[in-house]
Amino acid sequence: MKQNIKIIPEKNKMKNLYLIGGTMGVGKTAVCQRLKSKLNNSVFLDGDWCWDAHPFQVTEETKQMVMQNICFLLDQFIHCSVYDNIIFCWVMHEQSIIDTIIKNIDSAKCDIRLISLMCSSETLRARLESDIENGIRAADVVERSIKRLPLYAELDTYKLNTDDVSIDCIADIIIETSVGTGKKEIGNNSN
Repeated sequence: MKQNIKIIPEKNKMKNLYLIGGTMGVGKTAVCQRLKSKLNNSVFLDGDWCWDAHPFQVTEETKQMVMQNICFLLDQFIHCSVYDNIIFCWVMHEQSIIDTIIKNIDSAKCDIRLISLMCSSETLRARLESDIENGIRAADVVERSIKRLPLYAELDTYKLNTDDVSIDCIADIIIETSVGTGKKEIGNNSN
């Protein structure tokens, strides 16, 4: 006889919130998709999905709207009882972007993992040129993305170099680094 098993969520259970930043082409989306497949009860949100418009316009109004959209969606995942692991990626090249997200979500019951994916300019150029050849990106992205690389060294995040490291290995490092820390936030590993 088949039994119906009802899972009762723990009201006070901490969620794991992964905020993963990096410049365009560093591997954020691929790593986050892999994390989603490796972590139980996980959901993935790419910040670019909240700003996929034609024509793409950066104004104060659109920036505010996108930030509100991101925070709203993250809150929905945080409050949903079926998700334990919430994975978010976006360029997040300024500390103020990260701080604004954390300030505007209900993070009281979240262990927050702040991670910046990094790589050398040579690796980044090769990855982006491959994307351009495959029609995934426009040619103007290379110099814009390389110019942003140094900004990530200044952020209060855990830095993870993706040069010559497989997506699978990067996801494993993020999981291993996050397990058992007991910290509200995992941030700068350069101190």
